[in-house]
Amino acid sequence: MPTRMISNGEFLPIAQTADQKRVEFELGELATRHSRELGMSRRDFLRSSAGLMTALAAMNTVFGSYFNDAQAATPDLDAIARLRERVKDQLVIDVQLHFVRDDYQKEIVLALGEYAKNWNPVLVREGVTLDRYKWDHFLKEVYFDSDTHIGLVSAAPSEQGDNVIVGNAGLEQARRLVNEAAGSRRLMCHSVMAPGQPGWLEEIDKAIEIYKPDGWKGYTLGDPFETSQYPWRMDDEKLMYPAYEKMMKSGIRTVCVHKGLLPDDYERSLKHWRHAMVDDVGRAARDWPELKFVIYHSGLRMFLTDPGPTLARFDATGEIDWVTDLARVPEQYQVSNVYAELGTTFGSCVVTHPKLAAAILGSLIKGMGHDHVMWGTDSVWYGSPQWQIEAFRHIEIPAELQRTHGFKPLGDADGPVKSAILGHNAVPLFRLQQTVAAAGWRDDALSLAKAEYLAAGGKPSNRYYGFIRKASPGDAA
Repeated sequence: MPTRMISNGEFLPIAQTADQKRVEFELGELATRHSRELGMSRRDFLRSSAGLMTALAAMNTVFGSYFNDAQAATPDLDAIARLRERVKDQLVIDVQLHFVRDDYQKEIVLALGEYAKNWNPVLVREGVTLDRYKWDHFLKEVYFDSDTHIGLVSAAPSEQGDNVIVGNAGLEQARRLVNEAAGSRRLMCHSVMAPGQPGWLEEIDKAIEIYKPDGWKGYTLGDPFETSQYPWRMDDEKLMYPAYEKMMKSGIRTVCVHKGLLPDDYERSLKHWRHAMVDDVGRAARDWPELKFVIYHSGLRMFLTDPGPTLARFDATGEIDWVTDLARVPEQYQVSNVYAELGTTFGSCVVTHPKLAAAILGSLIKGMGHDHVMWGTDSVWYGSPQWQIEAFRHIEIPAELQRTHGFKPLGDADGPVKSAILGHNAVPLFRLQQTVAAAGWRDDALSLAKAEYLAAGGKPSNRYYGFIRKASPGDAA
């Protein structure tokens, strides 16, 4: 469990807050004591389910009681085992995952690639090459070190040639490699669209014919890594509606759009920052009722310093920029085809101040219904998704927030609300009915490889792939 905000590169993380420092200290003290009691090394304890529950307990000590079961289960290994047993068959579908082009030197051996020969005959035949395993850590973090059953790999557009992260052909190749090796459908992929760029509609035609993606992905800001020349609005009739028509005819009707997550100086540094707002969602959804629009990051305009001002505004007004605006779309436009996705938003907020994470969840569920909130983690920027999965399973909206804002409780880790968000809400959007009914992840080649990995003593790396903000001399933190 990280004790400071990590960035996926799309926003500047804040420095570690005083409360996060207290959590870090409390976790260190508890981990030292409990690891000795259990006869474990401190590192192995922190890697374990007991360590993760201890991190939640430390957060409760600092922030208040936001995480169910944490105190009672720490460090009771039997209690933790019972909790794990309850959720062992809970469906987890992560609709926002990433892998990146590999920066390792060619002479470095990719150990997971060698291990993967045991379950992928293609690798035995073709050998383990750097080109094939640029995403080795992605496989380990998502499928070996978390409860994720099915994932969706995504990327971003580029105005400098091929996609910076990975191209549409690479996304499709990753999906095919994992699914063929596993023998079941374990990975889905997007095709990234770049509205306004030369040939972008032809690229959609190519994707429909060749890549057959599970959904579409776009950034209304344009290229997120450059000063974009091609920002766009979801409700631009001239630009976007011809693309929506193609998507309708293709049957690939889930459209995922990045919103929010701006850098702290966005009003100065981003000429087109207003395109990251959600004021174009409602009309597009109303005009295209048979398309499903999934708003990534739930449109959160990331808090720019410490979370205090954001929480103060929420306490005073019930508003969270721009999450509240998104939550109002269904009622304002009388639509039911808009969904909120939690990638980066939940993870960043829950480790910074769980009250903010609870407020976001409460606002989205109140406005959109719990069946319109989608699980995503934006991993592997944040390492294994497991810490986010467990934090979500155990978080609760405190009774005071429920009374004040009319929020409903989230319920048990394996209850209907959390089970829907973690997995079942994605099933109809990505046509996973047959896949879920078959439950191939129980005994496919990938699950058998994971069992061997764990039996051999495999452990999470606890690595994160984003970046943090160190306190500068002028920072209060």
